[in-house]
Amino acid sequence: MKTKAVCIKKTGGPEVLKLENVEINPIKPNEVLIKHEAIGLNFIDIYQRTGINPLPLPFIPGLEGSGVIEEVGRDVLNFNIGDRIAYCTASVGSYCERRSLPADKLVPLPEDISSQDAAAVLLKGLTAEYLIHRAYKVHSGQKVLVHAAAGGVGTILCQWLKKIGAIVIGTVSSSEKASYAEKHGCDFTILHKQEDLVSRVLELTDGNGVSVVYDSIGKETFNSSLDCIEKRGYFISFGNASGLVDPINPMILAKKGSLFFSRPSLMDYCSTKDELLKSSESLFKFIRDGLNVNINNKIPLDEVEKAHKMLESRSTKGSTILIPS
Repeated sequence: MKTKAVCIKKTGGPEVLKLENVEINPIKPNEVLIKHEAIGLNFIDIYQRTGINPLPLPFIPGLEGSGVIEEVGRDVLNFNIGDRIAYCTASVGSYCERRSLPADKLVPLPEDISSQDAAAVLLKGLTAEYLIHRAYKVHSGQKVLVHAAAGGVGTILCQWLKKIGAIVIGTVSSSEKASYAEKHGCDFTILHKQEDLVSRVLELTDGNGVSVVYDSIGKETFNSSLDCIEKRGYFISFGNASGLVDPINPMILAKKGSLFFSRPSLMDYCSTKDELLKSSESLFKFIRDGLNVNINNKIPLDEVEKAHKMLESRSTKGSTILIPS
């Protein structure tokens, strides 16, 4: 069986994304065949395409998708043909119409969660869940700084933090994004291109700093972020949109207030089936409780180059999904 898939044969700009017909191998006993209904677009896809996160070439990018099971391997017991599923912790390869996957990487979709919503928020939402509940457990009343507050993960983070009762400070690149972030959980926004981050954060926190910084930007924001954190506070780096953070001397953390530094990964926080399902259940409950999924762009799979250009330019707000033909 053949399927349309986006292939990367060399790393580089969006132009290296090529839609081709590729062969799908027969499913293994522990696998299912999925027909995608929606595909998630995430910044990690750009890291893969450019080689920041190197992968053996050639490969099909993408970690997230949702759809319907069309075929079930003989050893699969918990899924049937026709079941609706989503996934985000499997191997790369979601930029396609159909693919096979191990059944233990799948999340069953409840009837009240649409395929498009699942593809838009599963990876971002599970990331938000582990960041604020497990990597650092945020409590009501704590002051938190979220970089890229109008982005895909940032939009979910801010809403979830607000639900917990945290005081949320978010950085954005424009007045339009500031308004967007403030509608989605931010108590205060900082235009990082126009305002001094450190002085503004200290002003908003009575000179004390925030309990934790969640940073998906990387190189541009690392040094200034450390100066925004209270003594014994946490810096959590979970992305590199502006490039990799330069090597640091651990003594810097001591000099700036005995700070904690973490570079976590979703794959480690959802490494078991039980962790994956518990985190997903928490996310689905939050969707039912009012999470605004914010799918702001639905782009055909054959226009994936356009989608990557939009995401890489940081011109998007909320989530973007790819739609197979």
